[in-house]
Amino acid sequence: MKRIVTTLALLAICASTSFAANALRISQAYGGGGGSTGTYLRDYVELFNSSSADIDISGYTIEYGSATGNWGSSTGNIFTFPAGTKVKACGYLLIECGASGTAGSALPVTADYVTSAISASATNGKMGLFSQLNSAIACGSETGLIDKMAYGTGSCAEGTAVAALNSTTVAVRNNGGLTDTDANNLDFTNTSTGSIAPRNSASAINPSCTVVPTRKSNWGAVKSIYR
Repeated sequence: MKRIVTTLALLAICASTSFAANALRISQAYGGGGGSTGTYLRDYVELFNSSSADIDISGYTIEYGSATGNWGSSTGNIFTFPAGTKVKACGYLLIECGASGTAGSALPVTADYVTSAISASATNGKMGLFSQLNSAIACGSETGLIDKMAYGTGSCAEGTAVAALNSTTVAVRNNGGLTDTDANNLDFTNTSTGSIAPRNSASAINPSCTVVPTRKSNWGAVKSIYR
């Protein structure tokens, strides 16, 4: 009995570590729109829900900060999700943002939300997802932080920032959004906009998100006993 209890305790610790990250996270960020060069006319931010249940994000905010600036330094750097907004299980949500540029094309999929707010830098900056408003708040003083990513010389990264972007590259979270080690440079890969498209709520869910391991030596086997 003692051996069984010890084994289950160790498995519980491992599971807790593996699932410590928030299920809701930023999965793509593109700041290269809104100018005279770029793949797309406007910027965009994509969210991903890695859990098996829909997540209601009514009142949540996406907030942009310049490389060394505050979160939501102006109302133009904040987008608040309206009541009833949900990110479906293992699915995505797409926000098209900022001013329209004079070069590039429209996004290849229809955004779930379009806003003139969040006009991001193409090269250096940071994006945050919060469960409440953080207006002109410095890094470290924010509340309700769900996820954040910085790129280039952007401050307030999780671990180390992603390398600088440009008007034809987008920061893409690895494994379709599943990778979350709390280190931006490890979780994201700067990718050519021509090799990946943003995903919206109508896009296919991430198939790996719903897979439950079946080997008897892992946590999936333990969970299956209690289903």
